[in-house]
Amino acid sequence: MKRDNFATRLGLLAAAAGSAVGLGNIWKFPYITGKNGGAAFILVYLVCIVLIGVPVMLSEFALGRKTQANAVGAYKKLEPKKSWYLTGILSVLTAFIILSYYAIIAGWVFSYISKAITGKLTSVAPSALGDYFNGIISQTAQPLFWNFVVLAITAFVVIAGVKDGVEKYSKMLMPILFVLLIILMVRSVTLHGASKGLEFLFKPDFSQLTPASILEAVGHAFYSLSLGMGIIMTYGSYIKKEENLVSLSLQVTVLDTLVALMAGIVIFPAVFAYGLEPNSGPALIFVTLPAVFKSMPFGSFFATLFFALIAIAAITSTISLLEVVVACFTEQFSIERKKATILISIALFIVGIPSTLSFGVWSDVSIFGKSIFDAFDFLTSNIFLPFAGILVCIFVGWIWGSKNAAKEISSYGAFSFKLEKVYSFVVKVLAPVVIGMIFLYFTGIMDKLKSVGTMLPNIVLGVIGLLTIILALLHFKTENSNASEV
Repeated sequence: MKRDNFATRLGLLAAAAGSAVGLGNIWKFPYITGKNGGAAFILVYLVCIVLIGVPVMLSEFALGRKTQANAVGAYKKLEPKKSWYLTGILSVLTAFIILSYYAIIAGWVFSYISKAITGKLTSVAPSALGDYFNGIISQTAQPLFWNFVVLAITAFVVIAGVKDGVEKYSKMLMPILFVLLIILMVRSVTLHGASKGLEFLFKPDFSQLTPASILEAVGHAFYSLSLGMGIIMTYGSYIKKEENLVSLSLQVTVLDTLVALMAGIVIFPAVFAYGLEPNSGPALIFVTLPAVFKSMPFGSFFATLFFALIAIAAITSTISLLEVVVACFTEQFSIERKKATILISIALFIVGIPSTLSFGVWSDVSIFGKSIFDAFDFLTSNIFLPFAGILVCIFVGWIWGSKNAAKEISSYGAFSFKLEKVYSFVVKVLAPVVIGMIFLYFTGIMDKLKSVGTMLPNIVLGVIGLLTIILALLHFKTENSNASEV
């Protein structure tokens, strides 16, 4: 089966950046930035994303391009006699589950676009917006309809292939996203009292930085760049050999961070200008901001632009998530792309039904104390993704070998890769340990250990420190032995 490839560098960059830019850039990053010290947190985040995010992204790009295979096939090609392909299966499963509930949220956004266009959204009293939102998502038919619309749009793009689908529509949507961001930024910063929002977002307050803030920065960097879910590896398999992976990874990182900061400039000056409390998540997008648009001149117009912006960010992410699963099925089982896309989309819709109903008729159903929707989110975000990220680092660093990865990253000497030794240390030692700490933090394990006894967290940290030293010693030993062989 002949594999498709990205035809242009712009298309590749748009697709990769589109996969990274998602709802988290808009409803999470600006808020955690303001909460954790503004510019001080941004500085820490940039360090984390360059130190951890970029090396892991490089590893996934290199793994995909080297093997020219999907997330499962990549491991099978490099280690055909071992079970490392299970890591690829985990990544594909993670992408599938995330898309099953991510499409539901995207459906809410499309629903709000229709209500903003007709003026219904800005006719709701601010005090009633919370009930209005809950009334929409607790229904059965309407959320399922919009979930179907999102999956249908996503499937339409993916069926067309990499060049004529993913690349073509990413090149179209990403510039529109930036135009909408700029228009909304101008409107937001010109509101009376907008300076308080800019201060919340950018005023450095290093007293707000804590060890938890640093883990939150690393965690968001990891999740925001679509690492651990097979997207970067799959897109990497469509990249030509003459592409500079270091340059590409840095550009994707810059665009992803830029969108997050621009979204913050859109949101928080407006929120503070109208005297509302800043928050994050669905409440920010579907409750707080509609109250802003109601108070704003031409509110329906700007509400429509804003939700169109979010819809584009969501769709570029759903496209990349579906492509991971489709690429796996078309290559591993030799299923025609159109057939695979339709079957997978139907399966996604069916799997998404319990999550959709968990806000309404199944709201009493819980899994370990969480709703079905929240359980899926917790499982993928806090367990599957970190676990997959650690396995990717171990495979690239210790099994395939960071030396081999570095050769692929430099296109076998065609491009300079001066930080190869730093990259090797990060992938083999630093990244697995830090991602492991993210896992302990976001799953709440460390908090539970603290509640049991004061010594347990210190023991766990001591074990992590010892493991780091052992990994570092092994790393330097192999580096020295490789140098002596040369």
